[in-house]
Amino acid sequence: MKISIIGGGTMGEAILSALLKKRLVLPENVMVKEVIESRREHLAKMHGIGVTSSGTEAVRLADIIILAVKPQTLPEVLTELSGQIENKQLVISIMAGVKIETLRNGLRHDRIVRSMPNTPAQIGEGMTIWTATSHVTDLQKKSAKTILGVMGEEIYVDDERMIDMATAVSGSGPAYFFLFLEALIDAAVSVGLPPDMAKRMALQTMLGAGLLVEKSGTDPAELRRMVTSPGGTTAEALRVFEERKFNAVVAEAVNAAYKKARILGGERV
Repeated sequence: MKISIIGGGTMGEAILSALLKKRLVLPENVMVKEVIESRREHLAKMHGIGVTSSGTEAVRLADIIILAVKPQTLPEVLTELSGQIENKQLVISIMAGVKIETLRNGLRHDRIVRSMPNTPAQIGEGMTIWTATSHVTDLQKKSAKTILGVMGEEIYVDDERMIDMATAVSGSGPAYFFLFLEALIDAAVSVGLPPDMAKRMALQTMLGAGLLVEKSGTDPAELRRMVTSPGGTTAEALRVFEERKFNAVVAEAVNAAYKKARILGGERV
């Protein structure tokens, strides 16, 4: 299997690193197209793969082409690659908000997988939602599933609209947890804990709570009830969250992200 990655930034390198670490592809069978010379030098030295500044050179011999550029640079990519991709080649996009129809029309190509990973993919703990056009073969779907799976968990969906929904939840979701973690650390410091201790306590609490949900198989609401003694400290803290309409704020934030994802995809909402 030969793979080309268009875009050697953070996510492009995360996918590259995971593929090489899992030995799904050999370094000599990978080509990365990157416009920044210093990044090309870094990728070649660090991973031993081929690099180029030419998109047409990158895709020429690839079985699978991964589009890992920012959506803002998509027009240049489409201009360069339009009509350059052979029918048998598979294109996998990880660009937020970019619809399959946009890629199909811009590339003049039908075998497309659209996916939405998130930043924990950098350490193999990501969550990726993906879908594929009807032109993608079963073997290519299997390859896409394997490639996306090296970044963490993956879920296939038939309805492309779910990709935008997932963007608002798992795609943007890490930032929500980072924000809450920041706030919890700041609050811990404000009551007198040393910053290093506050960070360690808050981080381990977040990690432990997530693992407890996963390993126990218990619904989060039930776990919350189990730790909330009537009249206790947890109940007092949760009372404040409820009074400030915490659930409503989260719902509003997710809806805002979902709306933005649709706008980025060219929808009028």
